[in-house]
Amino acid sequence: MVDRIPLSGPAMRAYTSDHPCTWCDGCGNYGIWSALKRALVELGIDPWNVLLCFDVGCHGNMSDKILGYRFHGLHGRVIPLAAGAKIANPELTVIALGGDGASFSEGIGHLVHGIRSNYDITFILHNNANYGLTTGQASALTPQGQPMNSSPEGIPERTLNSMDFVFSLEPTFVARGFSGAIPQLTTIFKAAIEHRGFSYVDVLQACPTYNRFATHEYLMERCFDIAGEKYDAADLSRARALAVDTTGRIVTGVLYCQSAVPSFMHQLATRRAAQTTLVEEVGLRDVASLCSVFQ
Repeated sequence: MVDRIPLSGPAMRAYTSDHPCTWCDGCGNYGIWSALKRALVELGIDPWNVLLCFDVGCHGNMSDKILGYRFHGLHGRVIPLAAGAKIANPELTVIALGGDGASFSEGIGHLVHGIRSNYDITFILHNNANYGLTTGQASALTPQGQPMNSSPEGIPERTLNSMDFVFSLEPTFVARGFSGAIPQLTTIFKAAIEHRGFSYVDVLQACPTYNRFATHEYLMERCFDIAGEKYDAADLSRARALAVDTTGRIVTGVLYCQSAVPSFMHQLATRRAAQTTLVEEVGLRDVASLCSVFQ
C-alpha cells in the first residue's frame, strides 16, 4: 500500500525555509532532509509541534534549511538536549540529529545512556564515516587504515562496529537507511517517530568530497531493503546478526522494534500520579528565604 499525505495537516511548504542549501553537490544530507520533511508531513505533524535538535557538523547546517522549532547545540551533546526537552514537554515530537564523529567519539557516553534510559526521542545518525565539516578527519567509524586528510597514512585505531555496539545496549528500536532511497527512508523515519522510546536510525550517506571509499554508487549497489523479505523485527538476535554482517549486502529497513518496554518517563514512580507535565509546573517561586542562609 502506498502511503498518502493526509488531506488535512501540514504541507511540504510548511517546512520549507527560504535559506538555500549549501551542502556539496551529491551530499547525502539532501536525501535525509527531504525524507524528514516528507515523514513529518505524512504523519500530520505541524512545525510548531516538533523540536529538531542538531549537533555540530555538516548535517547541523540543516537547522536553518527546515522550519519548526530548531536548536543547534554543542558537539556531541545533542541527545541530552533532546531528552531534556522531551522530559519537560512530552507532548512535543522531539528528533535529534548527529553525525558519526560526534555521536561515536565525544558524544558516545550520551548515546549509551540515551538508549539505556529509553528516552522517547528519535535519533537520526548521519553516517558518512568521517568528520566532513572539519574537512575529512577520520571518525571512530572510518575503516582502519583508510587514508584521510588528517591521517594520510591511514588511521591506526580499530574501527568501531557501530551496529554491534548499539545492539549490545538492548535498544527498543533500530533501523538503517540509505540517503539515496528517499521513499524507504521516509517510511523508516515515520516508524521511528511513532515508536514510544528511543529510536535509533543509522542513515548511510555519501560524502562526495571526503569519503571516497563508500560512495553513493557503492551504497546503492549494496543496500538491500529487508521489507521485501519475510522478516520478524521482534527477533533481537536475528536483527543484530543481519545488521553487523555487511560483507555482501547491507540490510536496511526497520531491523528491530520492541514496543513493550516503557519509556523513561513511564518508569518514574514519582510521576505516575502526575496530571501535569513538567513544563506546566514551571512558575515563579520566591527563594528569598532559601538565599538567606548564604548571607
